[in-house]
Amino acid sequence: MNALAQPALPVTRRVDSARLGRLAIASLHAELACAPKPGLVTPFDTGSHDDMDAGTFLRSLFALRHYFTAVASAGADDAPFALLRAHGIAAEHAMLRATGGINTHRGAIFSLGLLVAAAARCRRLQGHPAPAAQVCVAVQHWADDFAAAPLDASSPGQRARLRHGVPGVREQAAAGYPVLRELAVPTLRHALHNGLPRDAAMCQTLMQLVAQVDDLNLLHRGGAEGLAWAQQQARAFLERGGAFAPGWQAGLHGIGDGFVARRLSAGGSADLLACSWFLLQQEVA
Repeated sequence: MNALAQPALPVTRRVDSARLGRLAIASLHAELACAPKPGLVTPFDTGSHDDMDAGTFLRSLFALRHYFTAVASAGADDAPFALLRAHGIAAEHAMLRATGGINTHRGAIFSLGLLVAAAARCRRLQGHPAPAAQVCVAVQHWADDFAAAPLDASSPGQRARLRHGVPGVREQAAAGYPVLRELAVPTLRHALHNGLPRDAAMCQTLMQLVAQVDDLNLLHRGGAEGLAWAQQQARAFLERGGAFAPGWQAGLHGIGDGFVARRLSAGGSADLLACSWFLLQQEVA
């Protein structure tokens, strides 16, 4: 067991796993609905993708609706990582069946699944929702086990990770998701508290992630040069005021044209955006 593991779970505190599962699906839907998102699929365009659209994502979400409830139940029961992984593998198969073999949510199945399980475990221990940062750190309860689990060396993300020597979501999870605790969640919380509506706050958070994260999807599609270009575009958008600036949507559409021309898509950042929305919503649910 990881050194940061928490004490044995009490048997008297019940967790509404179905509610956490619905929050997870709603968070993925919020990410899909958010627009404009450079290079990413929205309800209005397919971004840099020619093999998927919003309908593909909706079919995937429908296929995953039971997974997040199941993984929440497993987390609340202090299940071993092997059970969480089995749920994740089954969910990936369901996703691929629903999408005709297209990977829409593999990263979210891992990261959001772990966070849902951790949120459920924290609730069982404490009897109430945990702050977002605590949920991130609680993922380390399973760190020894998922660090040792086999990787799919053939996946585009893993190939990019090995080629460029950058950490992936597994390393982020083992560290308690510092990118969520220190960057994404604070950015999203600040944007919402300062009056931005949901889509604007999410776009602001997405561009902070693109600016600062070595997104494996960007590396896979554009190499180091493509990643650097995308990060520079995101930083320039933020320096102009980001989603707080008048006319920010037009600026983001212009950046999106450049992403599409270069076939770039920040899918890893999009997964982290959905995780950030879930972490905030579960605090008050």
